[in-house]
Amino acid sequence: MTRTIAQKRADFRALHAQGCFIIPNPWDTGSARYLEGLGFKALATTSSGFAWSRGHADGALSRDLILDHLRELVAATDLPVNADFENGFAADAPGVADSVRLAVETGVAGLSIEDSTGNAADPLFAIDVAVERMRAARKAIDASGSDVLLVGRAENFFAGRPDLDDTIARLKAYSNAGADCLYAPGIKTREQIAAVVAAAGGKPVNLLVGATSELTMKDIAELGVRRVSVGGGLARAAWGGFMRAARTLSEEGRFDGFADAAPGAELNAFFRPFAQ
Repeated sequence: MTRTIAQKRADFRALHAQGCFIIPNPWDTGSARYLEGLGFKALATTSSGFAWSRGHADGALSRDLILDHLRELVAATDLPVNADFENGFAADAPGVADSVRLAVETGVAGLSIEDSTGNAADPLFAIDVAVERMRAARKAIDASGSDVLLVGRAENFFAGRPDLDDTIARLKAYSNAGADCLYAPGIKTREQIAAVVAAAGGKPVNLLVGATSELTMKDIAELGVRRVSVGGGLARAAWGGFMRAARTLSEEGRFDGFADAAPGAELNAFFRPFAQ
């Protein structure tokens, strides 16, 4: 490693100042190191990808497990790491502040806080409660003196409440509460994206593209988006290959699923320099 935690954080914030960059989402040390080797400038964790790797559904892992995962990825790569920190692992503002303080201590360069409750019957925190939670996250970061970038997430489209007006109202409120970057996972159309970018008032916007899309990075940049993440997309692609190969073995007794497997020699050659 050549960059200090402070340098990673400064470099990460600088990435958000102009242009448009991809921040892919690894789920373990190997995938993080491979993405760094491809030349990406920053990484983001994926709560879903990591949960699946531990044999659980998204959102089912404890705060302690997530904090350990953050430490592992920060130590594994020289790139800045943005934490998918779910809803801060607390319902109230003091709890969010405590969680954010612990996340900052792992060395992450950024972290996101969702406004989702985890309750299917009432999936979003009331906006005033969500704003207090965001303010608490902001204060915890400021108190640490760490300059960690705070991402405010409006989960409307993921939570079954695809109301663009409410999404934008929430993002504006989170911006006023101290969020540095705004994120509405689930928006897809050019019109939705342009509306969110316009509402951001110059603050960087993160766009999730976790599936095939007619939009290219050039299109997305022209819409004014500052960064693009893929969420659990890479993890699902890996699981897709594994599931197809495993089902072919189980159901047909055939080995055709290995046709597109990565060569072991290539993987060994890539990872050998990391040996301690």
